[in-house]
Amino acid sequence: MDQGLHTKVSHDVVDTKHYGAVTIPIYQNSLFAFENYESFELAMQDVLAANVYSRGNNPTVQYLESKIADLEAAEQARCFASGMAAIAGSLHALLRSGDHVICVNQAYGPTRQFLDELSERYRVEVTYVDGCLLADFEDALRPNTRLIYLESPTSGLFQLQDLEEVATLAKTAGVLTMIDSSWATPCFQRPLTWGIDLVLHSMTKYFSGHSDCLGGVVAGRAYLIDEIANKGYMLFGGVMTPHTASLMIRGLRTLPLRMERHQRNGLIVAEYMDKHPLVNRVNHPGLPSHPQHALARKQLDGYGSLFSFETQVSVALLKKWADALRYFRIGVSWGGFESLVTVGETPANRNLAGNNPSVARLYIGLEDPQTLIEDIEQAFRSVIKT
Repeated sequence: MDQGLHTKVSHDVVDTKHYGAVTIPIYQNSLFAFENYESFELAMQDVLAANVYSRGNNPTVQYLESKIADLEAAEQARCFASGMAAIAGSLHALLRSGDHVICVNQAYGPTRQFLDELSERYRVEVTYVDGCLLADFEDALRPNTRLIYLESPTSGLFQLQDLEEVATLAKTAGVLTMIDSSWATPCFQRPLTWGIDLVLHSMTKYFSGHSDCLGGVVAGRAYLIDEIANKGYMLFGGVMTPHTASLMIRGLRTLPLRMERHQRNGLIVAEYMDKHPLVNRVNHPGLPSHPQHALARKQLDGYGSLFSFETQVSVALLKKWADALRYFRIGVSWGGFESLVTVGETPANRNLAGNNPSVARLYIGLEDPQTLIEDIEQAFRSVIKT
């Protein structure tokens, strides 16, 4: 991890406008009044550059956006009410009827659902690709391709795309690139430095870190963020509230510290599961056993603590195992302090010798990793009699 990130998230110059307050106040107001009509008319000429109405700009939210832009090496960032609001608002702003999108097939489910809606209703063509090979994108390119949508690593099977190669291909073809980088955060991956145009995060996850608020952000070149702000932010109204921004700022202050702990905990548990007799495969890019480990070492500075394992245990029995866990909670999402588990069927193309029917996704929180390992073992003992 770039140690400069610790300074970036924790240090601000003294802001005399706010009486030296060490954290920016919550501007809990919907509108901003003006001294005279001339200043009001000047602000109305560019509402995204002025404070007029909190659906456009709010000082608390703007502070958070400036911090994230700095972390991502972006010109601008724009915060939304949720990760999905950032994704939908960005896609709606950038795509037109007749455009073609290439999207990795393991991207977040609601992202694919939204693209399918655009395809059905507005004639936006979508091609889903595996994305592990550059040839997947080369073969899918069309004259009307407008956007390549990435998610690296993906949050189910934890597949990676080579960001540098895809960015080079896209620029040669005159195509935009966008990535959901929620798994890595700016602590461990900065896609814009590899040539990607736009980076998205579900801030609900690691940015918040406390499982108590929703948020999303998109960052990149100023002209693209302005387009998204005008067409997919202002008109949809999916804005982040100042109170939520304050919670996110609190989370941001400790993000690098928490990510170091998450990385350590996640690798300890993943390495243990990689040797478990009931586990056929662990999907964690930080493990040498991951087929794209070399790529992970190239473009990641570290690893998130969300991973999955595939097992010979049936789905029904694995759900009983999840019920028997004492320190893992059953629930969607991830990125908070608490460890989580979900269970499902392994995709057909990932079966090993037809004996790998189920997959469990583990999110490793801030608990002691040995406690979590012991919990995993006691749960297996309670449902599988040996």
